[in-house]
Amino acid sequence: LQQIKEGIRQHYRQVCDLMLPYRQQGLPLVAMGHLFAAGSETSDSEREIHIGNQAQVYVESFPAEFDYVALGHLHTFQTVVGRQDCCYSGAPLPMGFGEASREKKVIQVELAGTGARITPVTVPLFQALQGINGDWQQIEAQLEELKSKQQNTWVEIIYEGAEIISDLREKVDAAVAGTDIEVLRVGNKSQWDRELSLLGEGEALAELHPQEVFQRCLDAYEVEESQRPDLLR
Repeated sequence: LQQIKEGIRQHYRQVCDLMLPYRQQGLPLVAMGHLFAAGSETSDSEREIHIGNQAQVYVESFPAEFDYVALGHLHTFQTVVGRQDCCYSGAPLPMGFGEASREKKVIQVELAGTGARITPVTVPLFQALQGINGDWQQIEAQLEELKSKQQNTWVEIIYEGAEIISDLREKVDAAVAGTDIEVLRVGNKSQWDRELSLLGEGEALAELHPQEVFQRCLDAYEVEESQRPDLLR
C-alpha cells in the first residue's frame, strides 16, 4: 500500500511539473482524482477503495501549484483537511439512507488566471428520505411522527429489537397503509446477528453444508424436536 500511495504522489508531481509552463503563462492548473483523501468523512453508501481505506492519500500528494483539485469517490461535500482548494463535490442526490440528513451541494469554481474562487451551491431536496431504527415500539412511534408530516417520504427500516417478529414486513405495511410513506427496505438486524452467531470462531459460511446451517438455525430458534423431521426432509 505504501508503494501505491507513493506512486500516486509521484504521478501528481510529474503531471504538475509537466504543466507548470502553462501556469507561468497565466493558465490555471486543475487536477482530478478518484481516491480517498486522509481525514475525509465517509458514509455508509461508499465502498472502501482498499481494506480499511489504508491507502488513503495525504494532502501533501497534491502539489500546491494546482489551482484546484477536484476529487471523487466520497458522496458528501467537503474540503480536504489543510487545503481549501481541494474538494469533494459529493453526489448531488443521496446515495443511501445514511445520507438522508446531509445537505447536498455542487461546487461552482471560477478560474481567472491562477487561483480559484470556490462557491458551494446547495442542491434542492426533491425526495425526502428517512432511516428508522429501533425495536417495534420505537419504529411505530417514528412512523406515526412521520405520518403527521403528510409528506411523500422514502423510508428504510432496520428492526433492532430482541423480540422475534416473523411478520415484520406485514406489520410495517399495515402501519403506513393509506399514507404517502413508501417503505423501500425492511431489515431485521436481530435476525442478522442471530444468524452470524451460528458461525464458530474461524468458520466461514461457504465452508458449511447447507443442511448443517439449517440445523444450526433450528437450534438457534429453539424449534421443537417433534417438528424437525418434517423441516429437514
